[in-house]
Amino acid sequence: MISWMQKHNKYLIITIWVATIAFIGAGFVGWGSYQYGSKASALGKVGDIEITQEKFDMTYQNLYNQYNDMFKGKFDEAKAKEMGLLKQAFDSLVTQAQLLNLAKRYGIVVSDKELGEYVASIKGFQENGEFSKVIYKTYLQSRGLKAKTFESVLRDELTVQKLIALLESKAVPFETDILASALSIADKVAYTVIRPADMEVKLDDAALKPFWEQSKSSYMTPRSYELEILWTDSAQTKAEEKALREFYDKNSYTYVGADGKQFTFEQAKALVTQDYKIKQTKKEALKAYVTFKKGESKATESKVLPENSPELSGALWSEIAKAKAGDTLKPKVVGMKYATVRLVRIIEPKEKSFEEARSEVEKVLTAQKKNELLEARSSEMLKNIDKANLTTTDWMTMSKFDNMAPLGQQETLQFLQKLFTSSAKKGMITVSDNVVVYKVTEQKMDQVDSNLSKKVEGNANQIKRSVFEANLFKTLNKQYPAQKYVKGI
Repeated sequence: MISWMQKHNKYLIITIWVATIAFIGAGFVGWGSYQYGSKASALGKVGDIEITQEKFDMTYQNLYNQYNDMFKGKFDEAKAKEMGLLKQAFDSLVTQAQLLNLAKRYGIVVSDKELGEYVASIKGFQENGEFSKVIYKTYLQSRGLKAKTFESVLRDELTVQKLIALLESKAVPFETDILASALSIADKVAYTVIRPADMEVKLDDAALKPFWEQSKSSYMTPRSYELEILWTDSAQTKAEEKALREFYDKNSYTYVGADGKQFTFEQAKALVTQDYKIKQTKKEALKAYVTFKKGESKATESKVLPENSPELSGALWSEIAKAKAGDTLKPKVVGMKYATVRLVRIIEPKEKSFEEARSEVEKVLTAQKKNELLEARSSEMLKNIDKANLTTTDWMTMSKFDNMAPLGQQETLQFLQKLFTSSAKKGMITVSDNVVVYKVTEQKMDQVDSNLSKKVEGNANQIKRSVFEANLFKTLNKQYPAQKYVKGI
C-alpha cells in the first residue's frame, strides 16, 4: 500500500484526502507544522486556486496520520522526510486545485445547506445520533481551527466529490463483453515445476570464506546504543470515575471505531483510563527527568539496544538518533510508562567476523547457487521439452482452472496471468521461487456467458476509470500548471 501511495500520488486526492474525517477518527497528532510564512500566505497557485499554509498543514497532517496507521504508530518525521511527505502533501493539493478549477469552469458548487448537512452527518460531531454544536466547537478549539477555515476545506472536498461523481463513466456492454471474451480463451498445458527445494547445494568454509571476503561490508553489526533508562510508570496513577468522565467529555471525538461511530464512555473506558493516566503521570515524569539529569537519582536500568529496537518507541528512537553521548532526553511515552533516557555511548556498526556472519553468508550463497542451478536445469528442460515426461492439464481459463500441482491456487493463477499475456507456445514462467517449464498443447475459445460478463463488469469499469483518470490529469496538468512560491516542497 505504501508503494502504491507513493507511485500514484496524483490520485491521492481521490482516494485518501478527506482531512476532517482523518482528524476526527485518528486525532490530530501534532507532528510537523511547516511554516513558510504567515498563516494567510500562499505556498503556491494553480489556475485561480491558491494553496494556503493552513490547508497545506492540514493535508500534511492527514497524510502523516494515514502513514502512521499503516506503520502501526511507528511512523516519525525521519520516515516522513525519507518518503518526501512534504512533496506528497503539496502535490495532492495541486491535484485538488486542478479539479476545483475544472469544477468552477463547469459551475459545480456546494450550497451552504449541503455543507451543513454534511457537517451534521459526521459521527465524531454527534451525541446520541444528533449533531452537537458543543462537540463541534470543542473540536475546533482543541485544534486551533476557525470554523470558516475548517468548513472551507470541507466545501472543497465535497465539490471534488461532486465533480468526480459527474465524471464517472462506466463500461458499456460491448466493452464488458470484449473483456469477458479475453477471459474465455482456454488452453491445455503440458508442464513441469522446478523448485529451489529440489536443488541440492552443499557449502563448506572453503566455499563460504572467499564469498564473505568479497562482501564483508554487507555483513555489519547494527548500530547500538548504551542507555541508562529511568522509567516512570503510570499504572499506579489514580483514575477516579468522575475525572475519567470529564476527560472523556473533552476528548470524546478521538474515541471512534472502525465504522466511524463514536464510542460511548463505557465502550471507550479502558482507552480513556490509559490516556488519562498517561496525561496525569507526565508531571511526575518531568520531575523525575530533572532529578535524573542533575544526577540526584539513578537509572532504573542500563542496557545496550540495537537501533530501533521495539523495546522503545519510534518517537524516542528519533530523539536518540539526534542525541550525542551524555545527553539526557526528556521523557517519552513507551507503552504505559514514560522513559527518560541518558545516552551513554554510541556503538557504531562494524564488520562481522566470519564466524559471526557465517550463517548469513551461507544463506545468501546457498540461495544464489540454487538459483543458478534452477536456471540451468530449467533451460535444459525447455530445450528437451518435447521428449520430457510432463503433466498435462485439463482446459484452463482465467476463471476456470484446477491447481497445477505442486502449485497452489494463487500460484496457478499467477502462472495463468502470465501465460495468457504471452504469445509463446512454450517457455519458462517464474511463479514465486519456482519455475514452470511449459508448452501449450491445445487452445480454444469458450462461449462467453452472461454470468462471466457480469463478473468482469467491475474490472471493466476499473480499467475504463484508470484510463480516463490518466488522460484527465494529463489534460489538467497542461491547462492548470502549478506555481510554487516556496522551496523545499
